[in-house]
Amino acid sequence: MNRTSDGPLVWTVSALAQAFSDALNARFNSLTVRGEVSGLVRAASGHQYFNLKDGAAQLRCVWFRQRAGNAAIALRNGLSVRLRATVSIYEPRGDLQLIVESVQPDGEGALLEAFLRLKAKLQGEGLFDAVRKRPLPAMPRAVGVITSLQAAALRDVLTTLKRRSPQVRVVVYPASVQGTAAPAELRAALQRAQARREVDVILLVRGGGSLDDLWAFNDESLVRAIAACALPVVSGVGHETDFTLADFAADLRAPTPTAAAELAVPAQATLADALNHAAHRLGSAMRRQLQREQQRCDRLALRWPQPAALLAAPQHRLAQLQWRLQQGLRDLPRLHAQRLHLLQQGLNRALRQRLPRERERMDHWQQALPDALSRQLADAARRLDRAAQHLQLLSPRATLARGYLLGMDAQGYVLRDLAQLDPHAPLLLADAQRALRLDIARIEAQPHPLGTDIPPT
Repeated sequence: MNRTSDGPLVWTVSALAQAFSDALNARFNSLTVRGEVSGLVRAASGHQYFNLKDGAAQLRCVWFRQRAGNAAIALRNGLSVRLRATVSIYEPRGDLQLIVESVQPDGEGALLEAFLRLKAKLQGEGLFDAVRKRPLPAMPRAVGVITSLQAAALRDVLTTLKRRSPQVRVVVYPASVQGTAAPAELRAALQRAQARREVDVILLVRGGGSLDDLWAFNDESLVRAIAACALPVVSGVGHETDFTLADFAADLRAPTPTAAAELAVPAQATLADALNHAAHRLGSAMRRQLQREQQRCDRLALRWPQPAALLAAPQHRLAQLQWRLQQGLRDLPRLHAQRLHLLQQGLNRALRQRLPRERERMDHWQQALPDALSRQLADAARRLDRAAQHLQLLSPRATLARGYLLGMDAQGYVLRDLAQLDPHAPLLLADAQRALRLDIARIEAQPHPLGTDIPPT
């Protein structure tokens, strides 16, 4: 702080911040504040940093290890407390903060009460029952990740998946993980993953935060969508101490996003060890089975006769067959000669028995042949006579011989119908004698046969 002789007082930033801090301490030396814990962070030094908020505002708080180590209460997000604190300015950032001296519980906060009420409701409906949770696929081919593209959890998940199972395909379904629009976007991503059917398991992940930061994962519609999802869902939201209703509805809850990735896919080393173990077990089983079969073969071999005993009977049978074959070949010419002699004797007997019968048949035919020839000639003569008689009856000469006359026109053609008569033309009548003088061949060559009887005039 500098003062000039003719100008106003000039403050340095640090001096002004210190003055504010002194003024606040003097005005609010020690006070009690009621609010809800959120954004709790436990540093490695043992100090605890958090926000104390109500429905309209929030203040930064620090609880140093020296005072927090002897406290009987453990802070957690959503816890409603009463703090005994002093007001201070954190000069490096110029932030107003409360230096906590003591903490007393003041009942559950509003968010935590809403969380517990909704949890009890959904649990009563059976959405969190273990019997409806499905096991994860042992060897997934593709994994879906629902989170924000800017989230650090996405990088952790992708790194873990690549390290453990680089052969597994990863599909990211982006969605907001904080804010009023987050529940709807998370549900839409979940529905999109189910509709596309391109993954075997879904990872719903987000980094840590306060209860209100993670409140999107306590949305009732999102919790019901997770419970009704057709694909197995692994929830990895927040840190190990953070719990959301999505964790209870998911098929498996992981303490962190990285743990969710580790639970979703098997490690290559684990698969290699399992494969080697299976191969060792298979080889041992095959060796044991081979040994059992060898022992079984040995026992069966002991039950069977010796090869010499097995071959003795077939060899004896073969020797008998060879002897019979040799005997048959030796007796074959004699047997054929006997059979030929028997056939010749049978043929001679048949010839002697058949020759008399054939001679009798010859004599019979010689005697019957003249009679048959005579009968055949007589029958032929009778047929010839009948044909001559029939021809005589049909002859026009026979008709004229019975006294009929032929009516002819002037040209000498026979009139066969009365309609052919011309009263002005001459009519010629011929008797048998005259008709014989006519050209019988010309008359017979006319289109109608002779035989029309013309009564005599």
